[in-house]
Amino acid sequence: MAIRIITSAVAGLMLLAAGCSFIPEYSQPEMPVAGAWPDNGLNAESGAGQTPADIVYQDYFTSKTLQQIIAMALENNRDLKVALFNIEQARAAYRIEKADELPVISGSTGVGRQGVAEDDSRSGKANTTDTSMTVGLGVTAYELDLFGRVRSMSQSALESYLATREAASSTRIALVGQTADAYVTLLAQRKLLQLAKKTYKAQKATYDVIKTQYDAGSTDQLALAQAATSTQSAKALIYQYKRLAAQAENALAYLAGPGVYDLIKTTESIDEIGFLTELPAGIPSRILLARPDIQAAEHQLKAANADIGAARAAMYPTISLTGSLGFAAQGLSYLFDPSRSLSWAFSPNLSIPIFNREGLKASLAVATVSEKIAAARYEGAIQTAFKEVADQLVARKHYKGQLDAQNALVAATRKAYDLSKARYDNGIDDFLAVLDSQRSLFSAEQGAIVLKQSYLSNLINLYKVMGGGKMDTSNAG
Repeated sequence: MAIRIITSAVAGLMLLAAGCSFIPEYSQPEMPVAGAWPDNGLNAESGAGQTPADIVYQDYFTSKTLQQIIAMALENNRDLKVALFNIEQARAAYRIEKADELPVISGSTGVGRQGVAEDDSRSGKANTTDTSMTVGLGVTAYELDLFGRVRSMSQSALESYLATREAASSTRIALVGQTADAYVTLLAQRKLLQLAKKTYKAQKATYDVIKTQYDAGSTDQLALAQAATSTQSAKALIYQYKRLAAQAENALAYLAGPGVYDLIKTTESIDEIGFLTELPAGIPSRILLARPDIQAAEHQLKAANADIGAARAAMYPTISLTGSLGFAAQGLSYLFDPSRSLSWAFSPNLSIPIFNREGLKASLAVATVSEKIAAARYEGAIQTAFKEVADQLVARKHYKGQLDAQNALVAATRKAYDLSKARYDNGIDDFLAVLDSQRSLFSAEQGAIVLKQSYLSNLINLYKVMGGGKMDTSNAG
């Protein structure tokens, strides 16, 4: 009868606890930015409503080699693995907090015998007392969550776990972008190396002609010295771009693992690599809310909101229950006889904060301020994301015209070089005019390669700042 009364009382208190929480009602802050990016320069005729956030990286980066390198990076990169382990750690922490909402029930059993010495025995003889046996179940210090303190802590741990999961998504997106950018850098350095070799070959041929003319006495020493200077400058650039290309290979190996060397032995040129460039016009800024870093900031805000509830509930009394139910007997034959061996214990404990209320109020004030800080960080993350996207959209809009102009400059300087070379061969101009034209052509071609690299990096950054696309979890490591 007593057990039924205790059980009913506990059940009633648990039902009462289930309906009480001091967590403030969460309200998502307003977007602190404009509803759309002005004059974003995106193509209004394509995309069918898609944004980079809707596109998997395999569709955005159309280069087969780059797709393989990215897959290797997602499989092997240590920074990503650390982020994934952090998810497991946060998930375990949430499960610990969640477990505190349920009573801890443990089983116990024991056998006891006691020997009595001759001096302590009433009979004057040493003897052994009867064996005592116990078996039972116990509830250890289970806190009745009358004011939602435990559930608030559990909610905070859940939001922290979700924030960690979004942080891992951000790491994946950053890794994809970083790998693509390293690959583009490698292609650019290789193209620049090819240009330096081609320029050196042409200038070496010119030097040989000038040397022959000098030996024959038909040109002066200044022309020979100018040709030698131009030739050695081009040769120095060959070693510079060899070094930069090797460092770019090492960067890819760092990101994707040593197996990447086999993929990049013979690969496409920077002029052949393709990215998805057609995106729809009028993209609203609310797509930023799907960015993992902003999602993580919002989960941290929700965690701070739950901490307020826990701090509020801590100012109210707490009730914890300790109890046991089992059997105890002097012999095994009576151990499970309810009429002779049933035993139970029930110990409720009430704790009322009295002299530490000022400290609890201070803890509540800290939680309130922390929530405001989290809200400010959330809004700041949105503002930063809006600027990042705006900058990349503006750059994307104007790169096409800049590339066209640079290519036209290359064509014009090549024509000027051909004309100056012909005039020198016909004795109209001196070699200095040829040298100037040759340097201008190299500079224009070099600028075109660097500009193409910057354009492709812009497309990579646009992929990242607009949410990074859907992640193919089969290649996510």
